[in-house]
Amino acid sequence: MTIRVLIADDEALLRLAFNTVLEAQPDMAAVGEAEDGAQAIRLARELRPDIVLMDVRMPGTDGIEATRQVVRSCPGTRVLILTTFDLDEYAFAGLKAGASGFLLKNTRPEELLTAIRHVAVGDAVISPRITRRLLEKFRPHIPEGGTERDERLSRLSAREHEVLVQVGAGLSNSEIAATLYLAEATVKSHLGRILQKLELRDRIQAVIFAYESRLIHPT
Repeated sequence: MTIRVLIADDEALLRLAFNTVLEAQPDMAAVGEAEDGAQAIRLARELRPDIVLMDVRMPGTDGIEATRQVVRSCPGTRVLILTTFDLDEYAFAGLKAGASGFLLKNTRPEELLTAIRHVAVGDAVISPRITRRLLEKFRPHIPEGGTERDERLSRLSAREHEVLVQVGAGLSNSEIAATLYLAEATVKSHLGRILQKLELRDRIQAVIFAYESRLIHPT
């Protein structure tokens, strides 16, 4: 299977660099380039790529809004946010908009390719502990939740609720298995049902849900 990638970045040199790396891979193809968010949305809808490498800061429609629209209108397309991380306070917003992870703009080529392959098969590219650190870093940008319980939580069994809390706390599947005395395969099955019942895309979205529903607090 060839992984089809759309590159969205307002810096022409970065687009060229990403394109060069992708085209050197036998299982990847750069199918288009966009220099702003509006063009990224249009090309994603037209080309239906598997992955969009999405810069956050672009003129006009930014990468966050572009991510939100691409995820909404192209269900088969996943988005990887491109960010400077330490300087980019919008990284959390991009993940909340539906991105399947984030990459630093200075990511090494082999890490970029690994990330793309993981996301192409439905995984997130941020490890649980990095996800936790990211959310803690952007804690001020997480909106305060209300006092009402999110009704979607009632869809979960007691065990699924326990697993979701552990996911939100930044534990890996193996760590959750050890904490709850479960087989790792069982944890993976629980997580799959949690994502389905809560209508979430991936583990990152589950962590965000856990924070916003106040199951855990980034302290």
